[in-house]
Amino acid sequence: MENAVVLREWFDRVDAGRTGNITAAQLQGALAVGNLNFPISVVQQMIRMYDFDRNGTMSFEEFLALNKFLQKVQSVFSTLERGRGFLSLEEVYEALIKLGFSLDSPAFYTVCESFDKSKKGMIQLDEFISLCIFVQSARNLFNSFDTSKQGRVTLDFNQFVYCTANCRI
Repeated sequence: MENAVVLREWFDRVDAGRTGNITAAQLQGALAVGNLNFPISVVQQMIRMYDFDRNGTMSFEEFLALNKFLQKVQSVFSTLERGRGFLSLEEVYEALIKLGFSLDSPAFYTVCESFDKSKKGMIQLDEFISLCIFVQSARNLFNSFDTSKQGRVTLDFNQFVYCTANCRI
């Protein structure tokens, strides 16, 4: 309960116009205050993940869902990084498993390569969060096509384009 009160106060400070919603730019600025620096494209993907009413902004309830996800991701990262400030690729794999994501080797290494800015196999917190946002968004989109819950989908070209456009970061 106390956490919700603190989050509400934080949300209200970010919602400078008192609209009841925050934009990607407002969320990006607020995250940067906490030393989480994300490109606007990643912040927009965060909003898309939890934009239940599809209005392109984030309400307080949607923000609570995003916050829950971010707390879980940060907690797993903190458990494995041992004060170094980064995860090795092996630790990223372990962290993804703990978060419920199971990727095969080609998918895993391709995703890691995409989010490892330094290309040294050392994934920092903001990179790990971005990676997890991408994988969760991809899972959500995949599940929307996997109506029979078989773990396989068949897409035509238009559906494929729709999927790639919705998972862009």
